[in-house]
Amino acid sequence: MFVKQISVFVENKFGRMAAIIKALAQNGIDISALSLADTSEFGILRLIVDKPNEAVEILKKEGVIVKCSNVLAIAIDDRPGGLAKALEILTDAGVEIEYMYAFIGKADGKAMTVVRVNDNDKAVSALEEGKISLLTTEDISSR
Repeated sequence: MFVKQISVFVENKFGRMAAIIKALAQNGIDISALSLADTSEFGILRLIVDKPNEAVEILKKEGVIVKCSNVLAIAIDDRPGGLAKALEILTDAGVEIEYMYAFIGKADGKAMTVVRVNDNDKAVSALEEGKISLLTTEDISSR
């Protein structure tokens, strides 16, 4: 039900992100989604990959701080209001959204979004009740 997201703390230094992505590529790790938020001194690179446990070990060897956490990946109707419906379901259930980002890939008229919330279990129940499709790592990797 949950998707493992890797968060990497990246020095805001020329070429550092490229080195991290190259290390994953050289080890056959496929990236399905990413988000980068930065400050003047560091950034947080969030990744959804096909082999999260292997990716964590690879990145630790690269000398970066890396954390793995559970997030939700949802498939929403790819039309105006599709995202609004999913967010309304979460809001009505009292679930707080910490951050979210979209990723490439569409299937059956659906857009895919990663959502980090304060209560995964409550969010899953609400989304399932609201008929919002939840994706697994395997779902994402196969698109």
